Amino acid sequence: MFTTTLTQPKSGILPLDLFAAIADLKTELNAVILAHYYQDPDIQDIADFIGDSLQLARAAANTKADVIVFAGVHFMAETAKILNPDKLVLLPDINAGCSLADSCPPQEFAKFKDAHPDHLVISYINCSAQIKAMSDIICTSSNAVKIVQQIPQEQPIIFAPDRNLGRYVMEQTGREMLLWQGSCIVHETFSEKKIVQLKITHPHAEAIAHPECETSVLRHASYIGSTAALLNYCQTSPSQEFIVATEPGIIHQMQKLAPDKHFIPAPPQSDCNCNECPFMRLNTLEKLYLAMKNRTPEITLPEEIRIAALRPMQRMLEMSK
Repeated sequence: MFTTTLTQPKSGILPLDLFAAIADLKTELNAVILAHYYQDPDIQDIADFIGDSLQLARAAANTKADVIVFAGVHFMAETAKILNPDKLVLLPDINAGCSLADSCPPQEFAKFKDAHPDHLVISYINCSAQIKAMSDIICTSSNAVKIVQQIPQEQPIIFAPDRNLGRYVMEQTGREMLLWQGSCIVHETFSEKKIVQLKITHPHAEAIAHPECETSVLRHASYIGSTAALLNYCQTSPSQEFIVATEPGIIHQMQKLAPDKHFIPAPPQSDCNCNECPFMRLNTLEKLYLAMKNRTPEITLPEEIRIAALRPMQRMLEMSK
């Protein structure tokens, strides 16, 4: 086992204009801010690059900055460190974890893998560095189908950790795979019943969904894709109204890029804000500023884990071209 540096940014007096202060720190540190689509709108607006997991991995691999400030969750910042061992990688809130990554404990997965020694391991990027280190290839929701299609038919596959994405990939490729039974708390919370009700009250709305959603939700979607694919689709589709079954942070970008269209977040089963990722939302503009000011929390990895995790990451980037 290993741990990441757990020191939270020291508190202090915040500047009146956080946007300007962050811009000054970016210049001082030669820093780049990478943000996922599920982040708070203010963070999206201050970021140098916004993307889904594949886009952010590519951005992290290509950056010339000395400091990477990753406005996302822990496994994303780890990915940046895997690709950039000599750079300072900061995560605004060290507790910004991931329910999907947590659903695949390394010790249990190691036993699962050992029980199937003839299987190739393809792991969704939403997993810890330790799981990546035990994998043969990493994938994202953007490229999972493309990667599986490149594997010889006779090669058995373990797909981890998301069972819903794995099931979707199996349907798209016709490949049988052994699925680890992990899931995302956000993408499992959408209510099929409420989505059907929304489609009745908004008969011209298209339902679009992320493949991490359960099959009961996906069956009502006219388009299924990664966050980046959903963003692109809503711009090109002639529809003027969309029911969006993924974390609603993406709607900020959808509204910016298609301001004449209407976006409805898919509702959760209960009357809560459970369709928002509680881990993604731990990051705030204030924490981002303090992380840059104090150079902490820093993401660190043992070199043997980093090197082992780097190989399947590099293979993914090669197979995604």
